[in-house]
Amino acid sequence: MKNARPTTKNTKSRKPKRSPGPGARKQTDIELATIKKTRTTIAKSRATDSTEAPKRKASDRSFHTKNASFKKKTSSTSTSSRGRSASASKEGVRINKYLADAGIGARRSVEEYITGGLVKVNGQIVTDLSTRIFLEDFVTVNGEPITDRKFLTYFLLNKPKDIITTSSDELGRETVLDIVRSKYRIFPVGRLDRNTTGALLITNDGDLAFRLTHPSYEIPREYKVGLDRELDFKDARKISHGLELEDGKTGACEVIVDIKDHTKITMMIKEGRNREVRRIFESLGYDVRRLDRRRFATLSTSGLKRGEYRQLTKTEVRDLRSLVGLDLVF
Repeated sequence: MKNARPTTKNTKSRKPKRSPGPGARKQTDIELATIKKTRTTIAKSRATDSTEAPKRKASDRSFHTKNASFKKKTSSTSTSSRGRSASASKEGVRINKYLADAGIGARRSVEEYITGGLVKVNGQIVTDLSTRIFLEDFVTVNGEPITDRKFLTYFLLNKPKDIITTSSDELGRETVLDIVRSKYRIFPVGRLDRNTTGALLITNDGDLAFRLTHPSYEIPREYKVGLDRELDFKDARKISHGLELEDGKTGACEVIVDIKDHTKITMMIKEGRNREVRRIFESLGYDVRRLDRRRFATLSTSGLKRGEYRQLTKTEVRDLRSLVGLDLVF
């Protein structure tokens, strides 16, 4: 019988458990306290959320109500605006403005057509300036139908001498429209004497023409004047302060006498009376030999030879309309 070997279990020796020291117990206490504090915070947050939820819902309902009210108010405003627009179209447009907007001429000039019996509305001659035109009306001038829709066009002419500043001349003399030709019905803005040269705007923009020629807008004009004799400085001072003419006192203006030649004068005025510059000097005993308008409003004849013309740029049109408080057309 063999001797039996004692069996040994291959087990790792376990280290005896040590009781935690005071530092470890303190760390455990801190962790437990932190967990309790976190749970308390979460519970409070949930309670707050449950309390605030009805308030938020009420606030949301209030916002949506206000927003709906605003939309309703805006809608009613736009509706009333459309109502005013429709009402304005029902009232029609004064006949002189209608013809000016159609490119017949400035408001003052079209009044002559109306009072002269050249305008018909629906086949009937109309001479009353208070007549209003409606969408369904058929308007003619000299038998030619007029439409209220047009393409606005603008030209600057350096007007030569011996040319009449008008759309047509009864005596058959050459006019500015014999020089500037367009497929649109255009007209000169204001007038230059037959012997006066320089900047002349030609367009079919009735509103712009009306404002550029109305004295209340004080549109600047610059003239080069050639006199028959030297201008006395006392007379220059009188002119700059304003003179009494048959149609009233002229406005203050700027007068510059050429240092080398006292017969050459530069004048800047803001009125547009008939033959104003010539009448000013004639009232003081001077004879105007040459008169050239170098500038009108924002336009200059620089780069244009006498008798030449060009179309205005978009920037020039914007500047002109802005000068008299009109909206931009493009």
